[in-house]
Amino acid sequence: MTDASFPGFPGAQAFLAGLEAHNERDWFNAHKGEYERAIKGPAEAFVACVEPALGRIAAAPVGGRIFRIHRDVRFSKDKRPYNAHLHIAFGVGPVASNREGTPRGWFFGLYPDRVVIGAGGFHFEGPALDAYRAAAADGTKGPKLEAVLGKIARAGHRIEGDQLKRVPAPYAADHPRGELIRRKSLNAWRDVADPGVVAGEALLPQVLATFETLTPLVRWLQAL
Repeated sequence: MTDASFPGFPGAQAFLAGLEAHNERDWFNAHKGEYERAIKGPAEAFVACVEPALGRIAAAPVGGRIFRIHRDVRFSKDKRPYNAHLHIAFGVGPVASNREGTPRGWFFGLYPDRVVIGAGGFHFEGPALDAYRAAAADGTKGPKLEAVLGKIARAGHRIEGDQLKRVPAPYAADHPRGELIRRKSLNAWRDVADPGVVAGEALLPQVLATFETLTPLVRWLQAL
């Protein structure tokens, strides 16, 4: 049960499609009112609805972060000024991050042609990567992760994450969980392609149901 209703993102995908086709400041400035109505306002309402509901699922306070539509192009060859998508992250404590800075939590992405709903961890490095590999290789923690991922896959979600071509030392090349040890990210996703769902009240229940299915993966990663 949510604390408030959320009407969906009507008009958002049309705006993002237009931005994708005309990714320039003049076009954005001419459509800024549409951006406020279709993206910014609904995104803030979405976060306000998801935070308390996801907090009950996670049994802990959850915060949401709406990512900027403006791109940081300072060090990029791609100088398009805007992201033609909406990204929102939710996390326990500091939003979607542990103390090493590795993002772990729940994620929502709105694109011109679909919504993606997911959870997990990204960009494991340093101590966080060492801890992940050790846990995946562990005789108790590793099988628990396999069970979590198996249940998520059976629910119809795809498992993703950057990975090395070979199992890294000091782990055996034929380790039974070598596929997991090779990963540098671990996340799971579901797509919603029906524009009617994206634009309507059915979206929020689907997001929360997916987040609940993926919460065991977030808990496993948080325990590292």
